[in-house]
Amino acid sequence: MLSVRSPRRRSAPLVLGVLVVLALVAALLWRPLVGSDDRVVGSVTLSTGVNSGVYAKYGQLLQGQLANDAPALDMALRPSVGSLENLARLASGEADYAIATADSIAVYRSEGREGADRLRACARLYDDYIQLVVPAGSPVRRTEDLAGLRVGVGQDRSGVQLVTRELLAAAGLDMDRDVDAARAGIDDMPRMLEAGRIDAFFWSGGLPTTAVARLSSYLDIRLVPLGDLLPELSERGPYTEYYRAAVMPPDAYPEISDSQVVDTIAVANLLVTTEEADPAIAEEITRSVINGRDRIGRQVHAAQRVDLRTAIYTQPLELHQGARDYYRSVKS
Repeated sequence: MLSVRSPRRRSAPLVLGVLVVLALVAALLWRPLVGSDDRVVGSVTLSTGVNSGVYAKYGQLLQGQLANDAPALDMALRPSVGSLENLARLASGEADYAIATADSIAVYRSEGREGADRLRACARLYDDYIQLVVPAGSPVRRTEDLAGLRVGVGQDRSGVQLVTRELLAAAGLDMDRDVDAARAGIDDMPRMLEAGRIDAFFWSGGLPTTAVARLSSYLDIRLVPLGDLLPELSERGPYTEYYRAAVMPPDAYPEISDSQVVDTIAVANLLVTTEEADPAIAEEITRSVINGRDRIGRQVHAAQRVDLRTAIYTQPLELHQGARDYYRSVKS
């Protein structure tokens, strides 16, 4: 009887060992499907801007960088008219992340709009440069010369229209009374200028803005200086503190004849989310913003300035916890 029972006793550890190995193999095969502790899984929506603007381009490039850094985290892009619509989408849950100018955020908060207290920032991205575009032969030399003219002012709920209204006011003009305001976006304003339907248009965007560069390749245009408005602009309200003096270099739009340095005004763009955003996802997206600086900057030149020293300055918003975790991890 002992000779019969002995093999069974020896087989029990063998069977147990096989089961353990199979369990380990199954765990290894299953793990990539459900993610691991250091692998962020999910999907988010980023609200950008008009298709021919820099917001849209930046969003596409960030999406590509994120696909490299966190392939299990999917980012969908959604175009918009601009900053104020983007902030409203965050508040309503239509978007998880968005790009918006600092002045638009300040206005949104000062007016107590929906969800304003829940907004948080991941990074300061790059500066928008305010551009006043006219035909090369236009008599307009200063903003005040726009009185009585047909002027593209940006779409409703866009950051462009917000800053345009303030710039005109700083020049002594009321947007609703003193100019014939065309509430159009960068997708339409260059064609309207070419066709003679407007005399000038304002745009706020990174350099170079594709639509303006394209326009300069077939129409002789000029950029009107705006820097003289900054002293008056800074007196107009608490959110105007986010405007700063800037210059557009001659190579921003090399197709413009006799291109030279143009004094203008700039405002920072922020990557914005809400306090409810998953900290791990916010940390990963912030990481991709910094990791992608050089790659993104080759096409959005202003993004070359993004770095750890400047990205954390996200006034008027506090940093999201996930973004804060990232900055602490790279500084430790």
